[in-house]
Amino acid sequence: MTSTTLHIARRFCGPPNSGNGGYVSGLVARHMEQPCQVTLHAPPPLDTDLQLHQHEDGLQLKHGEQLLASARPYTFDMEIPAAPSLQEAEEAQQRFVGVRHDLPGCFVCGTNRDAGDGLRIFAGEVCEHQERVAALWQPAADLADADGNVASEYLWAALDCPGFFAVKPVSDMALLGRYSARLEQSVQAGETLIVSAWAISHDGRKHNAGSALFRSDGQRVACAEATWISLKR
Repeated sequence: MTSTTLHIARRFCGPPNSGNGGYVSGLVARHMEQPCQVTLHAPPPLDTDLQLHQHEDGLQLKHGEQLLASARPYTFDMEIPAAPSLQEAEEAQQRFVGVRHDLPGCFVCGTNRDAGDGLRIFAGEVCEHQERVAALWQPAADLADADGNVASEYLWAALDCPGFFAVKPVSDMALLGRYSARLEQSVQAGETLIVSAWAISHDGRKHNAGSALFRSDGQRVACAEATWISLKR
């Protein structure tokens, strides 16, 4: 691939006028032939033709001359906690703090998005586990291919925002900086999945989080590593 055009539809926003970081990262990663880490450099505009170019051993997403995102080969190794139970995840989402949301239109966690439009993943604190959150998610049919498998960019998206809510007790407002996901098994539309995320470390304005998707029986299907950057209010 020398260059290809990507287009981020308005449906897939994070902030009102730019793409959700996890979704955009997943779109870029889909064009890598190996595991990768995506760095987000600037907000990707919506409903705009963007160019994805080869660059050294990775890729760069640009709008004209502006660098929006870059991908490089990368693998991560981290300890992944066991899945919360279905009951724990269901109870946790009742404690979702995003009911007073800075980005209520976000494709992944926005409370203003209707079912079947946004993912509506509302990760709340797991009881007695500080900086760990969980929720339930059932991917809609329109997120899947002809075989019923959920497209990879939606799995990257689903693993994104829960990480923010895991670090939110320390960073009230932050945006995704670097992100890498590992998809281990296919996911079918309509499955009931457990989403879990946890804080790993904090270093000034940088906050590292892990997240994972599990089947209802606790079998892991995907995981991710993210760096969130606190905003200066």
